[in-house]
Amino acid sequence: MNIAVSSDMDEPVARQLVRELEKRGHHVLPHGVLKDGDRTDWAFVSQAAAEDVAAGRADQAVVCCWTGTGAALAANKVRGIRAALCTDAYTAAGARRWNDANVLAIGLRLTSGPQLVEILDAWFDARVSEDPENSRNIAHIGVIEEEAGR
Repeated sequence: MNIAVSSDMDEPVARQLVRELEKRGHHVLPHGVLKDGDRTDWAFVSQAAAEDVAAGRADQAVVCCWTGTGAALAANKVRGIRAALCTDAYTAAGARRWNDANVLAIGLRLTSGPQLVEILDAWFDARVSEDPENSRNIAHIGVIEEEAGR
């Protein structure tokens, strides 16, 4: 799977994220401090990773900043993106299962190495729900984007 990854800061968890994804057999498309010469502003690098997903260059993305909040906000401004800030495995599984999230946002400040592995395990192990209620809600996100003119 192609995974776009962005980080605005060169923190150990960001580097571990890339190694962990590659170890799992994914191809990483780096942005921000993870790519030589790239700009490092969180809004810009998160947008770039989200645009990789929206354009089909990546299947999913992981966006990182100090708290993960700004990265999620920026990614969610890209049409078709459903970014979820996940601080634990349960939230990551739920974001994939019930929200069909296609971008995982991670905070660099509080995410430890073991937590990162648990979050990624849950994210990649979860299957999108086929429950009609969840499908209606996910479809309604598209309606909201249309109504907002994005």
